Amino acid sequence: MRKLRIPLILLVLLGAGLIWWTLPAPLPARALEGLTGDPGRGERVFWASGCASCHMAEGAKGEAQLVLSGGQRFPSDFGTFIAPNISQHAEAGIGAWTLHDLANALTRGVSRGGEHLYPALPYASYARMELQDVADLHAFLKTLPADPTPSLPHEISFPFNLRMALGGWKLLFLNDDWALPGNLTPTEDRGRYIAEALAHCGECHTPRNALGGMDTSRWLAGAPDPSDPTGQGKVPNITPAKLTWSEGEIAYYLTTGFTPDFDSAGGHMVHVVENFARLPEEDARAVAAYLKRVAPVE
Repeated sequence: MRKLRIPLILLVLLGAGLIWWTLPAPLPARALEGLTGDPGRGERVFWASGCASCHMAEGAKGEAQLVLSGGQRFPSDFGTFIAPNISQHAEAGIGAWTLHDLANALTRGVSRGGEHLYPALPYASYARMELQDVADLHAFLKTLPADPTPSLPHEISFPFNLRMALGGWKLLFLNDDWALPGNLTPTEDRGRYIAEALAHCGECHTPRNALGGMDTSRWLAGAPDPSDPTGQGKVPNITPAKLTWSEGEIAYYLTTGFTPDFDSAGGHMVHVVENFARLPEEDARAVAAYLKRVAPVE
């Protein structure tokens, strides 16, 4: 009996340690001390981050894109995620959220109730966001309308519906490291921040491993398109190995949707172009400069 007791104790300790390591890890309150949000700057963060693209109602146009009632469906290998209501409705949306609540969700993947959020919310990219930008975004969101549409549950089956497992996923894949390290020019640095953090380009354009983590060794090298029902669709490689356009051509495409070959953007990229068209022109030029510095991947 005594011989069995020691291995059992070790097993319990190991299990307890594993649970501790995978618990949600919210930001300390002091991380946001002294931050005051500016809604004017927050609007720029809002469009660069693509908030409306995912959280507006399906097919919303014009001002209706600012009614963040949710409901769009995003299929994946793990099930279908349904964008929640993030309008300013206090019960149905996030109207009661504090800045700390929003920062936890965006940079730590932790819900207001202290649970792990699914990385369909691209917090693996937003983890690189400056907290001042989160404060500005929070201030801008407060200016938007409330909508009572209830959020729908994600359509995810066992075992992917076990949120505790997301703690292990975060240990493997959640960090604030840059995919393109090293010294960059101020323009390239701004482009890196927009592309890797705010616009979260890697979430679609980078292939993923079996656990759903981005394969940063093939950063922006293209990936299957989960929204294509045929399973044959591809999100393109946008490294210099395939994207051979000039910086000017890339910037023009990002703001107009027109390619040098007289083609036009389609699919979800239409929303990205609409977002960039609302930003200062230098932001598109900065992303173009960044893309020319990314390592080419065949």
